[in-house]
Amino acid sequence: MFRRFAYCFSFFLALFGGCFSVSAQQAAETAPTPQKESNKKKDEKKNGNSAKNSTQPITGEQVVESTLFIYGLGGGRATLSQIRKTALERGKVTVTDAEGKSLQANYSRWTQRGDTLDKERIRLEQEFPSARYSLVFSDAKIFGIYNDSVFTPREDASKAFENQIVHGIEALLRYKENGSTIELVRKETVEGVESYIVDLTDKENRKTRFYISTKQLRVKMLEYEDAGVKFRRKFYDYNYAQGTLVPFRTVLWADNKIVEEAEIGTVTYGQKIDENLFAAS
Repeated sequence: MFRRFAYCFSFFLALFGGCFSVSAQQAAETAPTPQKESNKKKDEKKNGNSAKNSTQPITGEQVVESTLFIYGLGGGRATLSQIRKTALERGKVTVTDAEGKSLQANYSRWTQRGDTLDKERIRLEQEFPSARYSLVFSDAKIFGIYNDSVFTPREDASKAFENQIVHGIEALLRYKENGSTIELVRKETVEGVESYIVDLTDKENRKTRFYISTKQLRVKMLEYEDAGVKFRRKFYDYNYAQGTLVPFRTVLWADNKIVEEAEIGTVTYGQKIDENLFAAS
C-alpha cells in the first residue's frame, strides 16, 4: 500500500533514480395567436398551461465553455491564451511520505504555453532542506536537473509530474485544443456544493472527472485513477491574477489520505522566460 503513495512524493524520490445558467429558453409556443380562440384555449392560458416552459438541455461542452468564460474574466480561451503565454509561479509545498512524515519545500514553476498541452514547456524546481532539483517537461518528454547535471527521474517521479499536467485544470480549460472529449455525467450536490460533474477523456484515453460549482462555475475538485490509486485534488482560495482566475491553494489525496498541500505565494504571467530553463544541456 505504501508503494501507492510514491506518486505523490515522487519529486523527493526523483533525486535517487485551467454562474452558468443554461440559457433557459422560456416559453411559449411560437405559433401566431388567432383573433378568436376557443373557451378551452382561453381557460388553458388562464391556468398557465397553454404555454409550457422548455429548458434547453445542458451539455458538457456548454458547462466547460461557460467555465472558460469565468476563468478568463469574460474573455474565455482568447484571454487565457493571450495573458498566459508564460507563467512564473512561486510558493510552498508539503508532501507526506508513506510513513506519515511531512517534507516541506519552496518551489518555482516556469511555464511556456504551447498550442496544446503536449507542446507545453514546464520546469518545476523544488528546494527541500537537504536538496534542490528540477523536473522539466519539454517536447513531451520529462527529465531531471540536479547540480546542473541532467538525470533520468524514476518512473514514478515522472508519472507524478505528468499527472500534474494531464490531470489538471488546464486540461479542462484547453480540452478543445487538445482534442479531448467532454461528457456531462449529472448534476449533484457534493460536500454541500451543487456541482456539474464532467468527465474529460484525452486523446491518450486518460480520464479525469471534474466537479464544477453550478453557481460560480469554478472547479472545486477533480478525480482520477492511476495504477490502482484513486487521486482527488481540491482547489481553494480562488482569486484573480492579471485578469484570470487562479486557485491559490490545492490539496491532493491518494486513497483518502492527504499526500500533498501546495500554496501559491505569487504568480506572474507574460514575462520573458529564458529558453535555457527547458534545455537538457
